[in-house]
Amino acid sequence: MKIKPIAVICALASALTVGAGAVAGELASVVVEPSAAVSSASFDAVVQAVRQTVVAAQVPGTIVEIAVHAGDAVRAGQVLIRIDARAAEQSVAASEAQAQAARVSLDVATQEFERQQQLYQKSYISLAALERAQAQFQTAQAQVTAQLAQAAVARTESGFFVVKAPYAGVVADVPVSVGDMAMPGRALLTLYDPTLLRVSAAVPQSAISVLLSGPAPRIEVPGLSSDHPWLFATRSQVLPSVDPATHTVEIRMELPHNMPKVVPGMFARVWLPIARPSPALYPSVRPAAGIAPLLVPSRAVVRRAEMTGLYVLDDNGRPLLRQVRLGQEIDDQVEILAGLSAGERVALDPRSAARVR
Repeated sequence: MKIKPIAVICALASALTVGAGAVAGELASVVVEPSAAVSSASFDAVVQAVRQTVVAAQVPGTIVEIAVHAGDAVRAGQVLIRIDARAAEQSVAASEAQAQAARVSLDVATQEFERQQQLYQKSYISLAALERAQAQFQTAQAQVTAQLAQAAVARTESGFFVVKAPYAGVVADVPVSVGDMAMPGRALLTLYDPTLLRVSAAVPQSAISVLLSGPAPRIEVPGLSSDHPWLFATRSQVLPSVDPATHTVEIRMELPHNMPKVVPGMFARVWLPIARPSPALYPSVRPAAGIAPLLVPSRAVVRRAEMTGLYVLDDNGRPLLRQVRLGQEIDDQVEILAGLSAGERVALDPRSAARVR
């Protein structure tokens, strides 16, 4: 008897379905339930530099050289910008010449005073003549001191025409160009220290009273490596004032030193440990995953390139890969911040779940 191709295809499809169902039924899984661990609330934040400087001009003049560009790393004392200093150099030369003239006058006054002293000792001149010579000598001394101070001021002001880096850092912005007119107070460039960064978050004043002081706040910066998605603050500070417009309190959290992929201005999300607040008293607090976090075994997590997911079983028991967002790791479990709901079943063996078709 000849078997029709359509019948063969249906038979194979039926066999594959039976085989897949058997494998799906053998998958080890666990039902996700809210944990009794400490909950956490998320707040939007921004990365800031602890030490950031807007370098401005101290003297007027035309910008003749810009030695750096945005993104350049500079060392302390490195020349950044030069301003036309020809007039200042002439002023320094004039001041030094006046100081030299004052020194010559002092030499003459000194010799004259010594001669007058000798003549007075021999009673050739009166006391009044000696006092006049002494006054001229003291005047010449004062003039030398004044001219030397004026020359030092001129030399100091001439140094303002060369702008140098106050510390080692990275140039964030250079808003001027060669030929622009520099004026006192005008910003020439922005410099920040990349080794000292912090995250600043505005937290509603109603949430401050339920924050816990024990666990370190967790910081999430999108774009970091998937192997190290979380950062932990080394030090936290709650500013002792409330913004009268937004009624929020600023919390600053210092990041670990030397974070090359983190720069000021980046968006961040801060997860702060909180107690279980009453929704009626603190309606603005939105804890992650409800009041209590959702925890799943770490071995159930699937990591593929930049995607992190779980195999969630549907109503028929078939595993479907779903992208989720992870939180902190607690022992051999990991917190699920988004993408999963309580009561859903998760496959514990991602490799076996991936073979189910």
